[in-house]
Amino acid sequence: METTELLGVRDTPLFESLVRRRRRFVAWLTAATLIPYYAVILIAAFAPGLLATKVPGGGVLTIGWPVGVALIVGTWCLTGLYVRRANGEFDALTARILAGEKQ
Repeated sequence: METTELLGVRDTPLFESLVRRRRRFVAWLTAATLIPYYAVILIAAFAPGLLATKVPGGGVLTIGWPVGVALIVGTWCLTGLYVRRANGEFDALTARILAGEKQ
């Protein structure tokens, strides 16, 4: 594509919609990932006894382990959610843009 064609694509409402939707979704996913991670770090720094609390009936298992596992699994799930939406909605919009649709 030439530069003028790229500028023409950037000015279409469909492209602006794609960028807006993707940015909003990525911002939401970023917040959903970073807020829990920073919360755990802050808890570990300022209230370490909270994460060191033993799980009832868990023997030597503390609450920090399930929280850590939940953070990792949650991040995987959010990544899967992004991939699913990117391969579906975002790729469909990209195909429409490349096909020359304006709206």
